[in-house]
Amino acid sequence: MTRRLADIAKRAGVSEATVSRVLNNRPGVSEATRQVVLHALDVSGYERPTRLRGERTPRLVGLVLPELRNPIFPAFADVLAGALAQQGLTPLLCTQGSGGVTEAGHIEVLLRQRVSGVVFAGGLYAEADASHDHYEELAARNIPVVLINAAIGHLDFPTVSCDDTAAVEQSWRHLVSLGHERIGLVLGPADHVASQRKLVAARAAAKAAGGSLPDAHVVRGLFSVEGGRAAADQLIESGVTGLICASDPQALGAVRAAQRRGLDVPREVSVVGFDGSALMDCTGPPLTTIRQPIEAMSRTVLDLLVSQLAGSPVPPEEMLFEPHLLARGSTAQVA
Repeated sequence: MTRRLADIAKRAGVSEATVSRVLNNRPGVSEATRQVVLHALDVSGYERPTRLRGERTPRLVGLVLPELRNPIFPAFADVLAGALAQQGLTPLLCTQGSGGVTEAGHIEVLLRQRVSGVVFAGGLYAEADASHDHYEELAARNIPVVLINAAIGHLDFPTVSCDDTAAVEQSWRHLVSLGHERIGLVLGPADHVASQRKLVAARAAAKAAGGSLPDAHVVRGLFSVEGGRAAADQLIESGVTGLICASDPQALGAVRAAQRRGLDVPREVSVVGFDGSALMDCTGPPLTTIRQPIEAMSRTVLDLLVSQLAGSPVPPEEMLFEPHLLARGSTAQVA
């Protein structure tokens, strides 16, 4: 107990006596100091006394990401963490890795920490066949939640998304303007909502251009370099010269697949990615990609979260943001 008091006091910047008064719910401590002590208790990983477990600290917000290998997620985390800090909120970053804690496991921990809200980016909410019990638990507890990018239909959380339809339209027009007629898609799993939207948009874009998108020109894979390489191998084998990928890591894998076949990128195979993190300007060749408006989306995420924390209603409709094509060295006039 003495060690616990010392740990919490040091983190909170108060005396051990003050910590003791807060934990024992005694008078003589201001509400601001009390919240600082409770925040320190939560962050330190200690269980709250039973009498205090019904309260949430208004300073903790869970930031749940699927991984950090895809540069888009650290980019969102960086902007969101800074914006949350400006509002006096402390983000608790939760990421999943191979063999690590699941998304549901992270939510269980965050609930024990009495977080006041949760922001998800790239989570299981976008996969129709995944388990969504932990989202229902958050809704049942009335914990404010904001989702980043497309979600399945029955989750009633506010959602801030990059417009997948606009992204594909821009990519398709770009490749067509370069003379590509055999265009293929590298997408995520069949139950992935954003990938479903991209496929519908691609079929519409092909039809608008006077053509069609054969099933053989659509390959699904993991959102990784390896997944992109495997999918691109199939598409290149089928004669595709222009590839539109659902993520930048997939696009990098597609470039690698073409180069391993001895094909020149972009002269013989052109590749377009999606996400637009700053690192994609440093690849070889620099990647043509669709940039998500990370800062604008993050500001809206914060507004929606803060409004919920204040008890104000938020619009239930998904909010779509226009992406921007960055034409670089991985696309060129068809040979």
